[in-house]
Amino acid sequence: MTEDNTTPDSAAEAAPATTGPDVPPDHLAIDPRSRHFDGDVLRRGVGIRFKGAVRTNIEEYCISEGWVRVQAGKTMDRKGRPLTIKLNGPVEAWFEDLGEDAPVAKAG
Repeated sequence: MTEDNTTPDSAAEAAPATTGPDVPPDHLAIDPRSRHFDGDVLRRGVGIRFKGAVRTNIEEYCISEGWVRVQAGKTMDRKGRPLTIKLNGPVEAWFEDLGEDAPVAKAG
């Protein structure tokens, strides 16, 4: 019983550090057709650091899986949408409207 009581407590303590109103979601896309699109979150402005460098050309990211999607040059698919490539590496995200001391969401 002691083990059951400690597991929920530690999970509850870990949850606010990775999710919440001041931390961007784990998976986010700028394409309105994607199920990971969230217009309210995007309006706040999300900063992305990929492999230690701040990037402004990210189309989609997933922090827990460690990847981002970026546009592959000016290449378009047959429906006129930009082609993207998936890059693997450490991803960090934060809300830009919170300033310099914003909490950063990163894989842990």
